[in-house]
Amino acid sequence: MFSVSSVSRVNDAAIRQRIDLKTKPPGSLGSLETLAAQLAAITGTEKIKLQKPVMLVFAADHGIASEGVSIAPPQVTQQMVTNFIAGGAAVNCFCQVANMSLHVIDAGMLSAVNSRRVIDQRLGSGTANIAISPAMSRETAEAGLQKGADVLRARHQEGSNVFAFGEMGIGNTSAASAVLAALLDLDTQETCGRGTGIDDAVFVRKQQLLGQALTRHRSMDDASDTINILASLGGFEIVQMTGAMLAAAEAGAVIMVDGFIASVAALAAVHIAPEARGYMVFCHRSEEQAHQCILDALGATPLLDLGLRLGEGTGAALAYPLLLSAQSFYNCMASFDDAGVTPV
Repeated sequence: MFSVSSVSRVNDAAIRQRIDLKTKPPGSLGSLETLAAQLAAITGTEKIKLQKPVMLVFAADHGIASEGVSIAPPQVTQQMVTNFIAGGAAVNCFCQVANMSLHVIDAGMLSAVNSRRVIDQRLGSGTANIAISPAMSRETAEAGLQKGADVLRARHQEGSNVFAFGEMGIGNTSAASAVLAALLDLDTQETCGRGTGIDDAVFVRKQQLLGQALTRHRSMDDASDTINILASLGGFEIVQMTGAMLAAAEAGAVIMVDGFIASVAALAAVHIAPEARGYMVFCHRSEEQAHQCILDALGATPLLDLGLRLGEGTGAALAYPLLLSAQSFYNCMASFDDAGVTPV
């Protein structure tokens, strides 16, 4: 379904030399230099070219939300999508600052929002309750990967080469925690967090339900297969984000990974196509406890650590100005020779 090539390392030495010869002590721009080197390897050695950044927010509902594992009822997913298209959410504000276009995709909410501003890629009206049964069939998961790829490719054909990913879905931290446990062979107590802020009693209940889900999943044939994991434990938005990230890597585009949920999709994408990792920029460290497990597994150091736990793609939108700054110094900052400066 996907053919992802590794980011070329042929020009790494030239990129590093270009950065080191700027009018600054070597390494003095810290992580911004690492970021610039990655972007140059992806988009072009002579000049970094970031074009028409896009935020894709995938929305879906989860059957496990009926168990009361979140502070909000499932109806909030649809209400927040309405807020997105009205321009009233945090991600709207941050995308406006970053000059990123925002597209909202209905991957499978309980009820559709009747608006031409929502891209209809529904795989159903919410997943099944993963504590009891698989979230979806393998065939549905494969269709979700394709739908996610389709929406990405359409934006890429319009000239975009930077894609940020966000999500909305009550109960999606439960699904993401279960997927993470299966992908990294962890216990759900290691991956289950408090989401947007549940109390102790609900947290214990959530852990129990995810333990049931993981036990059910591990009794299945081919339980280690990534697509089977997504089908058994995931969400419609997680599956479509995974497909979209794989399509972005296939296209040689920059992938901006938001927080916990998006990072689980990124981890799934890397399990399917390890070469996709080189295209990923991890934007912030989530307050969700298990996010560090993903960062460690992927050898990722996020750009920001602001205590965020909102989702929606907010961390990715906030990080985009750092990509622009990396582009600017790499493309425009004078070298010692250009400026007539003699380093000590």
